[in-house]
Amino acid sequence: MSGLLALVDDVAAIAKVAAASVDDVIGQAAKAGSKAAGAVIDDAAVTPKYLHGFKAERELPVIWRITKGSLRNKLVYLLPVGLLLANFAPWAIPPLLMLGGAYLCFEGAEKVAHALGWGHGHEDYPDKEKVVEDPAQLEEKKAAGAIKTDFILSAEIMTIALSAIPESNFWMEAATLAAVAVMITIAVYGSVALIVKMDDLGLVMANRGRFGLTRSVGRGLVRGMPGFLKLLTVVGTAAMLWVGGSIIIHGLEQMGFAAPYNWIHDIAVAVGHAVPAQFEGAVEWITTAGIDGLFGLALGLVLIPIGEKIVTPIWRKVFHKAAV
Repeated sequence: MSGLLALVDDVAAIAKVAAASVDDVIGQAAKAGSKAAGAVIDDAAVTPKYLHGFKAERELPVIWRITKGSLRNKLVYLLPVGLLLANFAPWAIPPLLMLGGAYLCFEGAEKVAHALGWGHGHEDYPDKEKVVEDPAQLEEKKAAGAIKTDFILSAEIMTIALSAIPESNFWMEAATLAAVAVMITIAVYGSVALIVKMDDLGLVMANRGRFGLTRSVGRGLVRGMPGFLKLLTVVGTAAMLWVGGSIIIHGLEQMGFAAPYNWIHDIAVAVGHAVPAQFEGAVEWITTAGIDGLFGLALGLVLIPIGEKIVTPIWRKVFHKAAV
């Protein structure tokens, strides 16, 4: 009996350690995932455009298909590469992070330029689809395009998350990064599913609601969703520019060019001191984020001609050859 009690006590101790490890993984994953908020918001803002042209009953299956592709991107491809970099080439993470930040700045600035009528804008997310006779072919094309775009944004998300994970052993890093991948994917595509089906819910409430309030709320949802989607696009673009600019500025600081970071910090502190103490921290953060976003916009505008004239043609040639 004493041996059995000792065994039970040992099992309980192991369970406590395991539970503590799980708590550590979830806590680190939540903190690391929050660092990638800008890319996450943009991912959620971009995906609904890929569902344009589908019947209502096919929207959720397509979202589920993209969700599985996103998990495959993160867990099968990006997680092993990230762990290899973290353990064997940590020096490569800041440059890769800055490269991803530059991409976010480019994408955000291109959306701003397109909204202002400059250039032709990005053609990856057209408003009007070419007529495709076979619905299955359309679904295949749109899902593949969404998964490809997700790979780029997921690479940025995973790199940001990896850079935010405290130094620990290999398995803790792997578990934390996997938790980040699953949590963010569920958050992004769960939100996308709610957004895409919200107008359908509103239509049902407007047509079948028993109470006047229910029908009014339904009509409000139907009328309000187009504006909400536009707002989401604006928020996603602003988040891209803010996160992209912040990544570049922090990367320059790590590489020994601390002047931009120090200059922005000094301005934010000065602005924060000009308001009551209870608002100081929030004002400093908003000022820093605003300047980072303006820097990201300026950098992105510089990168637009480089991307359109050099990077995009090379990219298309490579993928065209691969397809052939």
